[in-house]
Amino acid sequence: MTRVDRNGFAIALALTGVCTIAAGQEEESWIIQNARIHTLAEGAEPIESGSILIRDGRIVEIGADVTAPAGAAVIDAAGMDVYPGMMDSVSQLGLTEIGAISATVDTVELGEMNPHLRAATAIHPSSEHLPVARANGITHAVVAPGRLGGFGGGGAGISGQASIVHLDGWTVEEMDINASAGMVLTWPTLSTRSFNLATFSMDRRSFREAKEEYDRQVAELGEVLDAARRYAAAGEAGARERDVRLAALGPVVGGEMPLLILAQGEREIRGAVEFTKEQGVKMILLGGSEAWKVKELLVENGIPVILGPTQRLPGEEDEAYDQPFTTPGELHDAGVTVAFATFGSSNSRLLPYEAGHAVGYGLPQEAAVRAITVVPAQLFGLAEDFGTLEEGKVANLIVVNGDPLEIRTEVEHVFVNGVPVSLDNRHQSLYERYRSRPRPER
Repeated sequence: MTRVDRNGFAIALALTGVCTIAAGQEEESWIIQNARIHTLAEGAEPIESGSILIRDGRIVEIGADVTAPAGAAVIDAAGMDVYPGMMDSVSQLGLTEIGAISATVDTVELGEMNPHLRAATAIHPSSEHLPVARANGITHAVVAPGRLGGFGGGGAGISGQASIVHLDGWTVEEMDINASAGMVLTWPTLSTRSFNLATFSMDRRSFREAKEEYDRQVAELGEVLDAARRYAAAGEAGARERDVRLAALGPVVGGEMPLLILAQGEREIRGAVEFTKEQGVKMILLGGSEAWKVKELLVENGIPVILGPTQRLPGEEDEAYDQPFTTPGELHDAGVTVAFATFGSSNSRLLPYEAGHAVGYGLPQEAAVRAITVVPAQLFGLAEDFGTLEEGKVANLIVVNGDPLEIRTEVEHVFVNGVPVSLDNRHQSLYERYRSRPRPER
């Protein structure tokens, strides 16, 4: 059970002395009081000892002098901080449960060109990973198809459309924010080495052979987009036989939907930028392990980067040991728009720590917080409803007892789509189970 009955949740809070409800009134709204509120609105300072009134899924009023209406459920958050809910900019939440069991993994389909497929159709709302991520402050996420492998990789091609969902709901329809948020494209790699699963060894080929394959794959991508333009033009001229693949690419070539291009190396990033300039389409770079090498190019072309995990080893043997830690700060200082993502499912809960780790290596703390709240909302066209705490916006927010990027900070309350949700999760239940197991007598 993911969605919590409002009255039941309110009663539970009341029994713990955290929440009170006016006697004889059926609660229809929620108010968080006495908290330090970080709205993250441009130029706004935190509201000391402020309140947030929530009704019908949205923030109705926010400030230092908000009166609790009759019948409102009250959460006393004295000594706590309120932030916008975090957004995992690229994840596979709900698409994979246990990586070693193929029946629980639904991230890819046959073929290299599947622009008509939507991640939302495969999301499993009862996934155990959703409550775990939610309990650590992740309230909504971009769910992307493809062989992301936790952080990029896999064959080149168009995997399908990424979907944005709330991390709470009985059905995908209840969770839905935007089922077609971006088109995921894994950029071809130019490599003379590849791992052979049959022999468990490295296969080698000449640079000429690798370059020929790379050029062929890039040409095929260009041909697909050109065909989508012709298809869209034919549609405006009159009736024609429907092609679901080309129809799905219409918003991409029309400039309405971004291409989410997964590329890691400098050469691949440069190739992807050149390709999107020629095609006249929007690009958001995913992964970007070597984005620091082309930061001027990214700034010049206004291309944002959604970085993968910072808590990892360098990608190449000749890279500095701390390059994954310093890359976010380098890009930010250069003027590149940066967001963070986990590119996985079980590790989505680590999102705040990926951002927090970069703070110790040059990224300003405020920029790190905005990179998992405000910036993702802006990149995916959700800024009117998400990313900051302002009147009229969707009430996706968290109440914490410290800096949300610190691993010692505890998440006390989570609101998803204006509803307080349970923080119970499998990690917690297993911890409590084995912590209380009987100890054998010595």
